[in-house]
Parts: sequence; C-alpha cells; structure tokens
Amino acid sequence: MTTSDLAPAKALEPKTKLSGKILKTTLAGALVDIGQPIPGVIHISQLTKDSVNKVEDVIKEGQTVDVWVRRAKKDRVELTMIQPLTYDWKELEPEMVVTGKVVRLEPYGAFVEIGAERPAMIHVSELTHGYVKNPGEVVKEGDDVEAKVLNVDRKKKQIKLSIKALEPEIKEFIPAKEERKGKRSPKKEKAEAVEQEAPKEPELTAFQIAWQQAQEKSEEGKEIKVRRIKSGITREQSELLDRTLEKRLPTGG
Repeated sequence: MTTSDLAPAKALEPKTKLSGKILKTTLAGALVDIGQPIPGVIHISQLTKDSVNKVEDVIKEGQTVDVWVRRAKKDRVELTMIQPLTYDWKELEPEMVVTGKVVRLEPYGAFVEIGAERPAMIHVSELTHGYVKNPGEVVKEGDDVEAKVLNVDRKKKQIKLSIKALEPEIKEFIPAKEERKGKRSPKKEKAEAVEQEAPKEPELTAFQIAWQQAQEKSEEGKEIKVRRIKSGITREQSELLDRTLEKRLPTGG
C-alpha cells in the first residue's frame, strides 16, 4: 500500500509505504520527518534484517529513506525500514486470489513467493486442467503467476494455491452415438444418399404376393417337365444308335 507523505496519522494503516527524511539519530534509533504533525520513529532493530550495532552505520541525518508504517499512535508513528510481508498468517484465507513469483520447481509442484512468511506451494495437479507430468511444462522459475488460495495451515506454516481454479473449466466432449462407432467412409455416405434418393417400389398386397408365388411355381413345373422330355428323347436315341451299331459291326467266327 502507498499513500502521500501528507496523509493524516489516523489514515496511516500498517504496511503503508512512505518516504521520509532522517531528522536525528540516537543510540536507540532515529526520528524521521514523514510530513505529519507528529514525528516518525525508527527503532534500531527496524533499520535492517541484519543485526545493527550503531545507527549511523545504516543511516545518516538528512538522508531520505523509504519506510513502512508499523503502528500509528497519538504521539508518534512507529516505522520500519524492513519491507513488511504482504500477507500475515491471519490475513490469508481460502478463496483469496494472490499474485507471486515462481521461485522453485520440484517434481511434485511449484513454490511461489507471494509475500508471506514462507513461499506457497502449487501442486502439479493444480497448475492447469489436464495431465501434467512435470511442473516445468507449465511454469518456469521467475514467472509471475496469479493463483487462488486453497488451504492455509498456520500450524504447519503451509499455504496451498491453485492456478487451475482460476481457469475456465474444460467440459469433456462426448461424441454422438454414430460418431463413437467410427466415422463413416465417403463411399458409404454416398451409397446411403443414392439409396435415399432412389424411388421405392410400391409394396405388394397379400393377394399380389400369393399370385406371384403361384406363377413362379407354375414356371418351375414347366421347366422340370421340359427337362424330363429332353432327357427321355436322348435315351431313346442312344438305345437306337446302339442297336444299329451292333447289327453293322462284324462278328468274329
């Protein structure tokens, strides 16, 4: 959060970033002009994350520094030069949307720095919809990402996020019944089209069907009779030929 240097003390919320000038240094810290009716105070422990033996080793009188509000009181505004966390544990809740930078990849997921006490973790299954074998397929170290908070375990100091939760849900495509059996070939489609276009023969009545069957039986009987007649003539001719040949052939004596 940021605000103007002339913001009233009552509007200075914790973590508000300000710019101020060092008015005076002491053994315990320094007084800072932050454009307020009351001075800003930096304790020696809030000058840097590292241990400080002497205030003048870090800041000098007249120097302009960036500070953040820790607490705004009636008689003073307590400041820090250590950038505060974006999120305290009590501020993190499920369903929150946060932004951060990917700082580490593991086979099971990616770790993201969101400005909390510890990096948050995105499991490989929460990186995107669909199967992901390795987190590197979706994100790389240094990538800026946006994710939704799934769970916060304050005892274990764990924060679980999901990028997938912010993406549109992909509905599974279910093909039509005919398509599931396999795509029809162009030849089959053409044949079906011709069959549909071809005029259909009128359906026969029961009387017409019976008459047609009687005609077929009659024709079949005639064919059998003709075959029998032809077969009889052939046998008679054959016997006559045999007798003729026997009479003409010489006999031995």
